[in-house]
Amino acid sequence: MKEDLLQYFWKYKKFELSNLKTTRKEDLLLQQVGLHNTDHSGPDFFNARLIINGQKWAGNVEIHVKSSDWYVHNHENDPAYDNVILHVVWEDDIEIFRKDNTVIPTLQLKDYVSHEILVRYKKLFTESNKQWIGCEKELPNVSEFVLSNWQERLYLERLEHKTGYIIELLNQSANDWEAVLFRLLAKNFGLKVNGETFLSLANSIDFSILRKCSVTCKELEALFFGQAGFLDHNFEHEYGKSLKREYTFLKSKFQLNTQGVLPIQFFRLRPSNFPTIRLAQLAMLYFKNNQLFSKIIRINNVEDFYALLSVETSSFWENHYTFQKESKTRRKKITKPFIDLLLINTIIPIKFLYARSIGRYPDEEIFRLIAQLSKEKNSIVDKFEGLKVPVENALHSQAMIQLKNQYCDQKACLKCAIGNYLLNGD
Repeated sequence: MKEDLLQYFWKYKKFELSNLKTTRKEDLLLQQVGLHNTDHSGPDFFNARLIINGQKWAGNVEIHVKSSDWYVHNHENDPAYDNVILHVVWEDDIEIFRKDNTVIPTLQLKDYVSHEILVRYKKLFTESNKQWIGCEKELPNVSEFVLSNWQERLYLERLEHKTGYIIELLNQSANDWEAVLFRLLAKNFGLKVNGETFLSLANSIDFSILRKCSVTCKELEALFFGQAGFLDHNFEHEYGKSLKREYTFLKSKFQLNTQGVLPIQFFRLRPSNFPTIRLAQLAMLYFKNNQLFSKIIRINNVEDFYALLSVETSSFWENHYTFQKESKTRRKKITKPFIDLLLINTIIPIKFLYARSIGRYPDEEIFRLIAQLSKEKNSIVDKFEGLKVPVENALHSQAMIQLKNQYCDQKACLKCAIGNYLLNGD
């Protein structure tokens, strides 16, 4: 038996409510279970309402596996527990006294919880340790309605988690949404391998400088490639020479420095994802789009985002992947799958947070947008699909990532809608 399961029983009244009696055989009528205290200090439930032997009580409820845990946790020395009106336990092994030497009434839950719910709990938490997730055998039996609603809630949780990082960036930039968008996009253009490197590069450039350099794509390329350290040697071709001259001028004009910019990596990247190509695309994106933030706020259709973001590199990069070696000519346009990643990881989260910041609740609008994107391909999605969970779009795939990482891996079945459904035998 675990304390969080007892809290679950109490919070959702998962026990026989008629003919309740305290361990001293007093009649107990439960009116309100109280507000669950999710902090790590103080009683488990605040402001409960009970009637014990005809006497109305209002106060707090504390829950333990054994009554003696009260003393194990030193509650007798903590004034926060002076207003406990009921001690809910699985096993009553000792009486607990108040300061006035009266006994705190105790409810022993094991006398009122059904055997069936304990069996279902054991399946989820005990017999499933060798499975990928605790409920994988029962998962196909979960109703479509429960699963669909839970996926939406999971996606919102994941979205809110992502916005926490955006709030930090806003605080650092005096709420300059355009500057924050640039940093987030830069990080995303770097992908996993160079994400932190590209972010460090973006942080090394005040966004006001980027605005001034967006008159030509060449200036932006010089700014980005120079800060990334690609222009530190001599070139034979005119493109490299001109960028180096431009960067030397910009570096002097704006007092640029590269302190804090992390080293660029090429290892384990396909040529289309080389940092040179991604920086060239990022430069073209900002050359073609002044006030990019304002544009993405106005757009609510995926096709319009594809039109906005599907930019190509400048001509030099059509037959180069690096500064040194010429390659077969190929247009290097930002692809739809890459734009999907930008939408999932940057654009939708920042649109969501901006709407909330001006008093709007755009949940349904965001659901429609994310549902237009193709599902992600990864091992978590593959596993859930193998368990017959419908993963049809990016909303579903993001939800499944959240479910696996924050619930399944944490054994948080009692906080999961699927776990609750299976535990209750619905």
